[in-house]
Amino acid sequence: MSSLTHSQLELSSMIDHTLLKQDSTDEQIITLCSQAVQYQFASVCIQPTYVELAHKHLKQQQQQQISKVKVCTVIGFPLGSNTTQTKLFECQQAIEQGAEEIDMVINIGKVKSKQWDYVEQEIKQLKDKCKNLVLKVIIETCLLTREEKIQLCQIVTRCKADYIKTSTGFSTGGATLEDIKLMRENCGENVKIKASGGIRDIKFAKELIKEGATRLGTSSGTKLVDDLLNDQETTTTKTTTDQGNY
Repeated sequence: MSSLTHSQLELSSMIDHTLLKQDSTDEQIITLCSQAVQYQFASVCIQPTYVELAHKHLKQQQQQQISKVKVCTVIGFPLGSNTTQTKLFECQQAIEQGAEEIDMVINIGKVKSKQWDYVEQEIKQLKDKCKNLVLKVIIETCLLTREEKIQLCQIVTRCKADYIKTSTGFSTGGATLEDIKLMRENCGENVKIKASGGIRDIKFAKELIKEGATRLGTSSGTKLVDDLLNDQETTTTKTTTDQGNY
């Protein structure tokens, strides 16, 4: 891809180009970074073990660029059941190695046990550790009731996290339009929404954005951006044909 249209750039700037598979290799991470620079994605989202590699590779590739692809990593992933101290250590190490955005998984078991103070204090401590870096809070919506989702929206807002995020992509479901709408209605205006899990086609991506998502976590980022151009060309052709029928 030699150049991106304005619409493609808008979409690219909302995508966390993601590779979180257990069997991902150094070579695949380097390819992910190269694609992210080429498509000008918001970030690469990777496991903590690859933060240093991604940081080094992106720094080499982006010396002359104004808009930088950031390194995003996951903490307490994918279950969220690590102790808070373990998550804090993971976070600190990731920051030292070059991570600029942190996607943390809450402790779902504590939510189910209605230990809301535990959940809130953990998020607050991670936010303090991140300081001015971006913190996204993964709540794993597919495992939650509507009431639990609303409560977590309020907690994330109080903790002043930057984003609330739907899913890890490793549980029983991913992002849904209903959940994005619910989050937008119940989070404070300063909390942005990241949709993740199952975002593989441009139609669904557009619908998620329309409902309020401002970041998309997906391993199909290059396909989405390419498909956006094809979708626009198809729409333009159809409009021209329709106009010719009058």
